[in-house]
Amino acid sequence: MVISLKDSLKLIGVSVVCVCAVFVCTFMLSFYIDILPLEDTITDEYTRVLYDAQKATAQVCAVITGGVLGIIAVVMLIFYIKLYIDSHAKQLGIIKATGYSNIRIAAKFWVFGLSVFIGCALGFIGGYASTPIIYEGLRIEGISEIAVHFHVELLFGLVFAPAVIFSCIACGYAYFALRCPVMQLMRGKTAKIKDKPQKTGKDKSFLKEMCLKTIFSKKSIVFFVAFACFCFGSMMQMGLSMENLTSATMGYMILIIGVVLAVVTMFMAVTTLINSNFKNISIMKACGYSLKDCALAVLGGYVPFALLGFGLGTAYQFGLLQIMINIVFADVGEVPEYTFNVPVFFLTLGIFIVCYAVVMAYYTLRINRISVKEVMLEN
Repeated sequence: MVISLKDSLKLIGVSVVCVCAVFVCTFMLSFYIDILPLEDTITDEYTRVLYDAQKATAQVCAVITGGVLGIIAVVMLIFYIKLYIDSHAKQLGIIKATGYSNIRIAAKFWVFGLSVFIGCALGFIGGYASTPIIYEGLRIEGISEIAVHFHVELLFGLVFAPAVIFSCIACGYAYFALRCPVMQLMRGKTAKIKDKPQKTGKDKSFLKEMCLKTIFSKKSIVFFVAFACFCFGSMMQMGLSMENLTSATMGYMILIIGVVLAVVTMFMAVTTLINSNFKNISIMKACGYSLKDCALAVLGGYVPFALLGFGLGTAYQFGLLQIMINIVFADVGEVPEYTFNVPVFFLTLGIFIVCYAVVMAYYTLRINRISVKEVMLEN
């Protein structure tokens, strides 16, 4: 089995998530390790307060960022593998028919772990290169300078270990996904589809049925759309609201990471959505439905989930900062109070609405370029 370059490029979403996670974890964990030896040299009470605050910040940021983005990377990896198996079901069925076992075929999926390795490596390089700037922003008053050291254990823990773990996850998921009859795979199916009983009563309109089918046939896309809006809402508000809690550099870095994650995840989700509904869209256009009808049927159902993601992101960033200040830093003095930043919320909401509208307009234009001729030539 050969995985083409085109298939590998689809894993860019996983790589970007890994870059962001490892980027933050690298300089935060490096900072944490580098300041540990300084603890015994601190005699001033005020300096110790600042030291404890910065050490706690490094711990919390590394754990939360690495944990949350690590889970998201696993979900994305499984999503991509499922897409690959679904689109190559016939070829995989033929390979199984020639005598290849599920384990032997699944072992080939280790290559999907390369996207994790590339992302982690780039994140580690970027994070280590940024340490002088980060250390300057996290400078502790009373300590003249914090030396930057290279930590081999971080290289293995943040680059090589995740690559091995994700390769094992890819092979394991592929093994379970391939445990279906050969003939079923050769018919292009990877799971048994049970016919649902038809509901009695008034039938829904075709466009409404199309919208609901689009949503429920690809439930994972709902998650990614909501997650993209979650990243945008939470990290942009967090970055703009932290001017009194940390350095401006850290705030801008959080903002940029949130925007990058949101853009990449949204692009991955909606592109997959359009490609999976390619034939349906062309048939709708051939039947005389307008571009607006096609766009609403395919894209319109995700608006509530986008708003839900933004709302959850807003609550998350507020709750996280409250927990850090009131619980994590409860014993640390001179930490400013944090209240919900209403102006930042409305600013972020306005930017979010404009950006989401632009993305949907772009994909509406992509829908407009789909024609029946392309589908006929494809078949």
